[in-house]
Amino acid sequence: MKLSDRLGRTSDRTQVPPAPTHHETRSLPEPEPERSVDPLADVKERAQLTLFEVMGSSLTDLNLTDRAAKRRIDTVLDDILAAEEVLLSPAERREIVHSIADNLLGLGPIQALVDDPSVSEIMVNAPNAVFVERHGRLEETDVVFHSAAHIRSVIERIVTQVGRRIDESTPMVDARLADGSRVNAVLPPLTIDSPTLTIRKFADSRLDMDALVANTSLTPQVAEFLARCVQGKVNIVVSGGTGTGKTTMLNVLSACVPSAERIITIEDTAELQLQQHHLVRMESRPANIEGRGEIEIRDLVRNALRMRPDRIVVGEVRGAEALDMLQAMNTGHDGCLSTLHANGSRDAIARLETMVLMAGMDLPHRAIREQITSAVDLVVHLSRLADGSRRVVEVAEVTGMEGETIQLNPLFEFDWSAGRDGHGSFRGELHSTGIRPSFSERLTDAGLELRRELFAGLS
Repeated sequence: MKLSDRLGRTSDRTQVPPAPTHHETRSLPEPEPERSVDPLADVKERAQLTLFEVMGSSLTDLNLTDRAAKRRIDTVLDDILAAEEVLLSPAERREIVHSIADNLLGLGPIQALVDDPSVSEIMVNAPNAVFVERHGRLEETDVVFHSAAHIRSVIERIVTQVGRRIDESTPMVDARLADGSRVNAVLPPLTIDSPTLTIRKFADSRLDMDALVANTSLTPQVAEFLARCVQGKVNIVVSGGTGTGKTTMLNVLSACVPSAERIITIEDTAELQLQQHHLVRMESRPANIEGRGEIEIRDLVRNALRMRPDRIVVGEVRGAEALDMLQAMNTGHDGCLSTLHANGSRDAIARLETMVLMAGMDLPHRAIREQITSAVDLVVHLSRLADGSRRVVEVAEVTGMEGETIQLNPLFEFDWSAGRDGHGSFRGELHSTGIRPSFSERLTDAGLELRRELFAGLS
């Protein structure tokens, strides 16, 4: 049986209906549904559906190299296309073979979105509901998957390549693509309608301070100040909401670390893209199918202290590891960098306190606050504004305690009063509050002078 017959294509549509008798009223024929104007697209779709049926799970066989898998796909597709009644030129046949092979060996329908540099995030809610973020704004695409099973096959291909697993017993997973992009996937029954896939991409070109200044995330003065702080081993926490650019900022700050220093990075899912040569990257590990073998961020932080680090960079503090990180900062490991989710600089300090309590050490609140005060020097807070831009909106110094309250001094603040321009973009930028940080002398002693002009304040 030919492929067209098996898929339900019949020739009945072309039969001429009988002429009406003199008793019948002639009426206009019903308009036929619109058909694709590109016959090659129809052939490609039918061939790909058949390829799924013929090859099945072998499409995700990790024992196959990409070259071997592509040869197998080429062979199967040649057989499928040979059964088609549509005449194809050799060039058209090659185009179909290579297009489908690339689609199946890559990330399916969303491969083009992954390759699109203007797309920063991809969200697959269902087979026919794929959204992207471009320039800080969400928009729906016309990309579709064949079925929920198609989404799941793409998810399994991603997670198996990085040694993770996802199934009914472990229906959630964090993974990464080869380029470092972060991937989160969730399967039913946790999601009601369909497997979901979220991919947060990272720019091919690694940003630096100059790039952040160029896209107005920072001012030149704040960029110079932060670079001096990193070089002078100031302990910095980067805070912000989801998608505000915390990891990007951590990458940029880490790039200011002198190349001679030994850096240990600790992450739940490796995302940082540091360029220094003297670098050790560590990643936590989930439990296996028996529930054993889990290595938490906290375990890695404690182990990093035994690795003679000059710098410890924790990708994101989420729980009890906050206590170990603070202890590292307070025991001679200056210049630590980390991120955490928070709504503001003061909220970041409060969240640190809450996460230390999760360690279960039953420490008094005042003892925890004293630990935070002596460990953290600077909080850099980012926000994604209504115009889609991601900006640093506050840089605050942790100065000490007054009674039971941790004191913060804002060094730079975003000028919200500047309003918006005709395109809806915020005109404001960071301005100094006129306060000079208390650790200025420490930087001066290290040969890193902070120019007076950095703290001139608003005129």
